[in-house]
Amino acid sequence: MKFVLEVDMSDGAVAEDAAKELGRILRYWAGNVRHYELRPGDESAIHDSDHRDVGRWRIVEAS
Repeated sequence: MKFVLEVDMSDGAVAEDAAKELGRILRYWAGNVRHYELRPGDESAIHDSDHRDVGRWRIVEAS
């Protein structure tokens, strides 16, 4: 399996301060990952501090 995290850094709060926003996103999801079974197909949207959808994380089969 693979854990894939994709964040669009071209707009919004992430574009304004990438280090701050990516740090916040990673801390948030590190704390919440225990709430998921982490099986292929699991996924969720990622939001910046302005609550804008900026990406997704997902669990996929390894190729």
